[in-house]
Amino acid sequence: MKKILLCLDSDCQPSVFDSVVAIDADVDHLLRHGGVKPAEVRDLVHGAMFTRGGSKLKNTAVFIGGSDVQAGEQLLAAAQKAFFGPVRVSLMLDSNGANTTAAAAVVAARRHVPFGPETTAVVLGATGAVGQRVVRMLAQEGVEVRVTSRRLPRAEGVCHRVSKVVSGARLTPHATESSDISSLVQGAQLIVATGAAGVQLLDANSWQNVSSIQVAIDLNAVPPAGIEGIKPTDKATERDGKICYGAMGIGGLKMKIHKKALARLFLANDLVLDADEIYALGKSIDER
Repeated sequence: MKKILLCLDSDCQPSVFDSVVAIDADVDHLLRHGGVKPAEVRDLVHGAMFTRGGSKLKNTAVFIGGSDVQAGEQLLAAAQKAFFGPVRVSLMLDSNGANTTAAAAVVAARRHVPFGPETTAVVLGATGAVGQRVVRMLAQEGVEVRVTSRRLPRAEGVCHRVSKVVSGARLTPHATESSDISSLVQGAQLIVATGAAGVQLLDANSWQNVSSIQVAIDLNAVPPAGIEGIKPTDKATERDGKICYGAMGIGGLKMKIHKKALARLFLANDLVLDADEIYALGKSIDER
């Protein structure tokens, strides 16, 4: 039976990127809808559910995308409410690529840094969609995370939200507008920059000579680099004795995770792939 992916996008135009990835993941047919609002989700999902029954339901799945992660989360919640009993289809949320990008960054880091209570990470620009997910994934691994934002209340908000879902999370909020950024990275083994495109968050002098740092990851592909000294194409590149990744260096793993998650959707009709599930899939990929 043909595999059908119903793509619900919060943006006016459905994502071309997400559609191409789905085709490359061997989805047979895409049903693409843009500008989707939560109130419209039920009828769209029911249309996908009621045309196939029993074991055939696993051949239909729903992908939720768009540039607004909060809007995507609302669509995901609406889709879950549309189900009843065993009549359901599998769902995947990856608005703005937040889940797959965060998973790729953390998976790449864990190949070089032993995760656990002995490890400290700094997440720069942590209040964005990707940053919050990176913080959550690191916290799940027992890593102590310094959560940074320009303003302290925003960093505190991330710590509060992650602590509610990750028991025992070791998080401390920091404001970069009132702190010496170089002092924030002292003693840390991992730095992940997840800020807005084209914004430098860390200058070279503040990290290149810090002996504790083992891995630095910059997810910004637009000049200037989020972490000065890292190139977008860096992929486990050694610079100043540290392993470095740029956005493009992480991109290949992100694509593998994205495709594997899409393929997983069609193994059952009751899966929900959000941040935690996509990170677990990412860890199962061995790219070394």
